[in-house]
Amino acid sequence: MILLIIGRTDARRPLFGPVYCAAVIDQEDLLSAFVADLDKADWTALDTEADSLHAYPEKLCLIQITIPGQDVLIDPLAGLDLNNLFAALNRHTILMHGADYDVRLFKLGHDFVPNRIFDTMLAARLTGRTSFGLSHLCQEFLGVELEKTSQKANWAQRPLTEKMEEYARNDTRHLRPLVEALRGELQAKGRLDWHAQECDRLVRDNSVLREVDPDQVWRIKGSARLEPRALAVLRELWHWREKEARRRNRPPFFILSPDAMIKISESAQTGSDASGLIPRRMPEHRRREVQRCLKNGRAVPESDCPEKHRPPPRKHITPAQKKRFEEIQSRRNREAKELEIDPTIIASRATMVRLACEADGVLDEILPWHRELLGVD
Repeated sequence: MILLIIGRTDARRPLFGPVYCAAVIDQEDLLSAFVADLDKADWTALDTEADSLHAYPEKLCLIQITIPGQDVLIDPLAGLDLNNLFAALNRHTILMHGADYDVRLFKLGHDFVPNRIFDTMLAARLTGRTSFGLSHLCQEFLGVELEKTSQKANWAQRPLTEKMEEYARNDTRHLRPLVEALRGELQAKGRLDWHAQECDRLVRDNSVLREVDPDQVWRIKGSARLEPRALAVLRELWHWREKEARRRNRPPFFILSPDAMIKISESAQTGSDASGLIPRRMPEHRRREVQRCLKNGRAVPESDCPEKHRPPPRKHITPAQKKRFEEIQSRRNREAKELEIDPTIIASRATMVRLACEADGVLDEILPWHRELLGVD
């Protein structure tokens, strides 16, 4: 294996021992050997890379794991059986940063859900920090500046470049010292239990695959202002774009941007010529498909056009409910100021409205530490 030399001698906190970089694991015997090491490890840090900017649907392309003494990259595209790896990971509290996307990716592609995590982004927010990206935290605590040029790389490409491998390893190799620093601050502030509750909710919320409403999925941003005829065109465009994106294995925005879809659809309600709204660089066969969608949408009988979106009528708030809302909001803001954290961490405006109106089940959705601070137990 290759010894990784850490060149930042001015780092304010040491990394935990020498770190070795293994080659990308893409064979079963190599994976089995690493899983044995993982089982014996005192801790583990985890991150992922996907190809959301280059393929559709997106997929998990790389798994980065750091354990004491090792940074490893695992290739999930190599046809490996990852079940033993996932089982070994779940014997740990997994150190992660901004884990919501990773949890969704694992659940969707591999039906894996972490048992326990320690999320450094959540920890940073609970200490009162307003800048909580990984790069910022590494600079603040470790004096380490992370390289960012591979953020938009195509992680499905093989082989990975040296720069991509280094970028990927950096996402996990610094998490352990960050966790130690942030855990210390949380403990000093008496917020470790709050953090555990937030981490559990993150995993719970992002490991549930929700059903898609077929009448809502195509109503993209900007569609609320469209009339039924334009909505009929938009629906045609969306379904065509979805099929084309899957056929071409490219992100939908690469096929036709949401802004262009809205403008083309609007032409159906104004009667204007849409040819100038179709991107000039679009291939001719796609231009014909867009024109076909426009024609089909215009031909939909009036009775079959989608209804214009109308937000549900605002419920009348009684004077008593308004007073209750103001009391909850005042208490939230007071507690947040005293704790020096973002008030929305405790409760969003929507949550406070529901609490004031005593909506059914709302208390069950609020974390215990939120309920305690808001005085709504």
